Amino acid sequence: QVQLVESGGGSVQTGGSLRLSCVASGESDYRRYCMAWFRQAPGKEREKVAQIDILSGITDYGDPVKGRFTISEDNAKNTLYLEMNSLKPDDSASYYCAVRRDGWRCRPDWSASNYDSWGQGTQVTVSS
Repeated sequence: QVQLVESGGGSVQTGGSLRLSCVASGESDYRRYCMAWFRQAPGKEREKVAQIDILSGITDYGDPVKGRFTISEDNAKNTLYLEMNSLKPDDSASYYCAVRRDGWRCRPDWSASNYDSWGQGTQVTVSS
């Protein structure tokens, strides 16, 4: 069973930056996995922010964050990152790390239901 622990959330002003981290444990090899960041604001559905195919390094981003957010991973540290720049109030949400462990390569059309393990979330608040 994999455990995912997010950190790095906080409160920033519009235009600010944050770096989220997600440390994975409980598995010996994450290279076959697809990992992603999702976010969910009150009253809204959980939406995919970014995903990365660990083996190939191929990334995919949701339209609202393209050009502002960057997903990356450090396999040696079993850590997934989300660098968020030029933050806007609409980016305010709880951010969740997720992993799909069946070895399928990441697909751009995958949603929350396609991922099997989740972290507890970290809150990001952007004020105007």
